[in-house]
Amino acid sequence: MRTLNQKISQAKAKLLVNYPLFGMIASKVELVKNDDIQSFKSNGIKLEYNRDFLDSLAPKEMEFVFANAAMHASLSHEARKSGRSGWLWQLATDYAINDMLVENGLERPDEAHYSKRFCGMYAEEIYAELKEDILRDELEYEADEVDDVQNDNKEQEKSQNKQISQEEQLFEEFAKAKIDEELDSGEVPSSMERFFDLTCKGKIDWRNELRAALDRFYRDDYVMLPPNKKFLHLGIYLPSSTTQRFKLVVAVDSSGSVDEKLLGEFLSELNFLMNTIGNYQIDLLICDDKIRSHKTFYAGDTLEADVKGGGATDFRAVFEFIDSELEDTKLLLYFTDLEGIFPENEPNYVTKWITPKESDIPFGEVIILED
Repeated sequence: MRTLNQKISQAKAKLLVNYPLFGMIASKVELVKNDDIQSFKSNGIKLEYNRDFLDSLAPKEMEFVFANAAMHASLSHEARKSGRSGWLWQLATDYAINDMLVENGLERPDEAHYSKRFCGMYAEEIYAELKEDILRDELEYEADEVDDVQNDNKEQEKSQNKQISQEEQLFEEFAKAKIDEELDSGEVPSSMERFFDLTCKGKIDWRNELRAALDRFYRDDYVMLPPNKKFLHLGIYLPSSTTQRFKLVVAVDSSGSVDEKLLGEFLSELNFLMNTIGNYQIDLLICDDKIRSHKTFYAGDTLEADVKGGGATDFRAVFEFIDSELEDTKLLLYFTDLEGIFPENEPNYVTKWITPKESDIPFGEVIILED
């Protein structure tokens, strides 16, 4: 008899094969056992489940649960709540997600929230109808709202919500990167436009603007022989991947001329890029007139940057550091406002200047960071 962990692994693998988008996102969701609940719930960060409930599900129903968690984790619940009652907004989103999953052919367990009444509706529309239902039944809705936001330690709650919101934003950016990949292949699940703007990618269209550079230095090759060993014990044969690690240097201008808002946009675009590339090694340099920090990230890492600076801008420091410490560099992305001192000589690697405005440069290519 298979253990629950084996059933979970097999369901995730099947989801990855049958619904790659849901499978890729679900693979990053944290699973937490909670036998104080009857079935399962996702708060946008983790999937909590009752062990007996999950163990009782058929494999296809388990796939539905993980797809549900993947969608919840991609939707930045805290950021999108916008003053709504927390538990009711969560319920409305759950109805919308489950309707979309059913529409895409996933097999819904009976315990999952679903109603034909809400077919094709956005979460905001469902929320409004649920609120009207509560008011019509003369229940204490306002008390529920107050209970959602009151806490004996409001500062602690505010800090926790801010942390959750940041985690959700990172997950949403990851999900959008995967959706962009599915858009290019024409395989996005139906009705996804209810949850995401499918015409909106990162502020930079990385696929178009950096296509030539990425194609020169990055290659994935998937083969069936030998197969992926991870799922062989479950009788599942998936392609194995022989991947050449993509090495990239990213410099972020932390000088005084770059305000906090622009710096945040730089880091947001870098996070989007990290979620777009598969197997990478990114050397991140934070620099104003000198190198303030150097950190290396690998595929699957979370972006954490210690941003220091505030001085003048001297681009030469980055190029000198690369020459002395990162000699095998082939591509540099430099996020900056282009107000600084340039090196006299052009480097022997490709340089892309990511900037919010046009400006004259002695070498490299400018990519405009548009709103």
